[in-house]
Amino acid sequence: MLYYLFSYLDRNYNIPGAGVFQYITFRMALAVITSLVITTVWGRRLIDYLRYKQVGETVRNLGLEGQMQKAGTPTMGGIIILLGILIPTLLFAKLDNIYIILMLVTTVWLGAIGFLDDYIKVFKKNKEGLAGRFKIVGQVGLSIIVGWTMYFHSDVIIRQEVKLPVKYDAPVNFHMKNNTPVYTQDVKSTKTTMPFYKNNEFDYAKVLKFIGPGYEYYALLVFLLFVIFIITFISNGANITDGIDGLATGTSAIIGVTLAILAYVSGNTFIADYLNIMYLPNSGELVIFAGAFVGACVGFLWYNSFPAQVFMGDTGSLALGGIIAVFAIVIRKELLLPLLCGIFLVENASVIMQVSWFKFTKKRFGEGRRVFLMAPLHHHYQKRGFHEAKIVTRFWIIGILLAIITVITLKLR
Repeated sequence: MLYYLFSYLDRNYNIPGAGVFQYITFRMALAVITSLVITTVWGRRLIDYLRYKQVGETVRNLGLEGQMQKAGTPTMGGIIILLGILIPTLLFAKLDNIYIILMLVTTVWLGAIGFLDDYIKVFKKNKEGLAGRFKIVGQVGLSIIVGWTMYFHSDVIIRQEVKLPVKYDAPVNFHMKNNTPVYTQDVKSTKTTMPFYKNNEFDYAKVLKFIGPGYEYYALLVFLLFVIFIITFISNGANITDGIDGLATGTSAIIGVTLAILAYVSGNTFIADYLNIMYLPNSGELVIFAGAFVGACVGFLWYNSFPAQVFMGDTGSLALGGIIAVFAIVIRKELLLPLLCGIFLVENASVIMQVSWFKFTKKRFGEGRRVFLMAPLHHHYQKRGFHEAKIVTRFWIIGILLAIITVITLKLR
């Protein structure tokens, strides 16, 4: 909103300083600061209100050290994160940008599903919360909206080099690179970034190329299936990771910084050209959203770090994972998520392995056996006697290493 106000003032009244709102980096900085203020200052008041309403965590005794001391800690604190993301984005981003619209829809959509789950647990005294099938339906519904929009919306395009004569019915752009003429076009495409692959590009439309002529007609179906899987897996991965103080919040902040970098280089024509990566017109605006996301995570971490004064609940964890997944999809970096979100991946995989092996051995030998002392993986280390603060710190370090490697992959072919 403020972007449009200051643009109007600069355009019509030439007010000194108003033009600075045209710069993405300036608005991103404001988004980070605003988000931090909202989550730290107003977060304290929301925590007090939740405690007053006795919106406390119900803890099942799993035999973990210090676990029962957390009983009664205010939950549903994800509301703080949602406000820390939504308010700065509404203030400083271009609200007619399709990428920003998709991120706002994602935040509200998954935040609402998580809130409903927490509401059932806390106020209806149902420990199971919202049935898993309804969560999946909600995630799949969002995935279809995101995938459909990405595939059909006219503003969702990529700029790629072409050789004359061109085969696409779109205007041709021209510029010089190393004293060589380069022709480009803004076109609709199902291409995305593939690490460790020639040109770092992969086209969903070619997945079914083996079926012969006409495979292109199934491009939308293939793309939607990938989007559904990615959003569902990463969202649930973040939810599972939120098991000890500060783990999901800090890991999400690290991932958010990385996504901000990827969005900035992908949305800047000069940097994208220099790095020889896919340029996505208008996607640079996502940096403002990413700034608000990181600010909200860091601000919430002020109260969520050990010993936690508030838990985010599914209101926060489902939204965090979904935001990360959708953000990566819209900047066409979703195939980097197995590396960037390695913590979420391993946490999710540990649960799948534990449950699958237990069921298999129980059927085969009559007695269920375990791969880990306890799943998810962070509880395994708690069972081994590690303090949760040490587990969280080491997971953060691993997350930082994965983030650095993810950025490096842009130049690895």
